[in-house]
Amino acid sequence: MKKKSTPGAGKQTPSRIKKTVQFVLNSVEKRLFSERFVLYDKTPYDEIFREGIMSVRHYPALMQPSCRVGDKEFEVSATRHRMPLVLVPPLAATAIIFDLLPQRSVARFFLAHGFDVYLIDWGDVKAADRDISLETYVIEWMPAALKRIREHSAEAELSIFAYCMGGLLSLMYTAVWQDQNVRNIITVASPVDMHQGGVAGWLLSAIHGPARKISNTLNISILDIPARYFHVPGWISSLAFKMVDPVGNLVSRVDLLLNMWDREYVKERYTMSRWFNDMTDFPGATIKEMAVHMMINNRMSKGMLRIGGKEASFKKIQCSILAFAGDDDTIVSIQAARKILDIVSSQDKTFRIVPGGHAGLFAGSTAPENAWAISAAWLAERSA
Repeated sequence: MKKKSTPGAGKQTPSRIKKTVQFVLNSVEKRLFSERFVLYDKTPYDEIFREGIMSVRHYPALMQPSCRVGDKEFEVSATRHRMPLVLVPPLAATAIIFDLLPQRSVARFFLAHGFDVYLIDWGDVKAADRDISLETYVIEWMPAALKRIREHSAEAELSIFAYCMGGLLSLMYTAVWQDQNVRNIITVASPVDMHQGGVAGWLLSAIHGPARKISNTLNISILDIPARYFHVPGWISSLAFKMVDPVGNLVSRVDLLLNMWDREYVKERYTMSRWFNDMTDFPGATIKEMAVHMMINNRMSKGMLRIGGKEASFKKIQCSILAFAGDDDTIVSIQAARKILDIVSSQDKTFRIVPGGHAGLFAGSTAPENAWAISAAWLAERSA
C-alpha cells in the first residue's frame, strides 16, 4: 500500500484568552452533552446475526479512495482478499475497542488493506447474565457466529484476529471443534499460561497445590458455588484496570484538564477513556470456570481443557499462528503470551514482541505501525 503525503502546516496556537473561553465552553458542553465528544463506532456496519446478547457485525468495504491511520493517509487497497477476517473481542471490554477512533480503528485498518471484516460482539453483560459460561461462548455462540459468517461471505475458510481473552476463546473453539477451516489465528496479549504473570502468576502457582489438597480432603469445589458469588460488575473491572497503572491514570486526567481548550484533543482522550470507564460485567459462571481450570490448575498451558461435556485438545490445532505480546504489558507477561507456541501443533507459528502495555500494543498510537501492520502483511500472504 502506498503512503500518501499529508500536507503539513501545524495548528496555530490560540491566545490565552481564546484558550480560556474554549476551555469553559468545552467543559460545559462535555458535562451537558458528553456524547458529542464520543468518536467510537463510526465505521458503518450491518448486524447480520443475533443470539441472545451476542451479535455478529459485517463491515462493508470502504468506498473512499484513501484512509487515515494515525497521522498518515493510506490508499485503500483495490485488492480484495478471499478469506474473511473475524475480529474477536475479550470479555469485560466492549466491542468498541475494535473501532475506537476513525484514525485508530482496527476494523477500518483491515478494511483499507483489502480484508472482508466481521466482528463477534459478546454483548452488554448484566447481572442477569451471570450464568453465561465458557460453554456458552465456545460450544454455543462461536459455532453459531462462524456458521453465519461463512454463509454471509460464501467462504468456508477464515482468519481470526483476537485480543486478550478473545484469543483464548478462539483457541478453545478451534481445539474443541477441530475446525480445519480456521486457517489463521492472531492472538494479541492472550495469557495462555496464567502462572507466568508476575506476582499474580506466582500466587496462582503457589496456591495450586494447597487448593487441590483442600478440595480433595473436604470434597468441595469452587465450581459448586453459585455463579452469582463470582459475577464481577463492570465498574470493578474498570477500577482494577486503572489500578494497574494509577500514576498513568492520574497523568492522563491531568493532561485532559490542561488541554480542555483543544476540542479535538478532548474528543480523542474522552473516547479512549470510555474503553476503561464503560466496561461490561464479567459473567460469574465464566469467572469461576476460569479460576479453577485456567488460573489455579493452569490447564490451558498444559494443552488440555474440559469445556462443558467436550474436551479441548490444543495439540490438534494446526492452523497458522501469529501471537503478540507487549514489551511493557503488566497484565499479560511475554512468557504467558508466548506459551501458545508450545501447546499447538502448527508448523507455521510466529511470536512477536511489540511496543506498548496491555492496551497500548492493541490500540495505542504505535499499534498501527506495529501489531496491525505486521498482522496485515502476515495475513495477506495466507488469505488467498
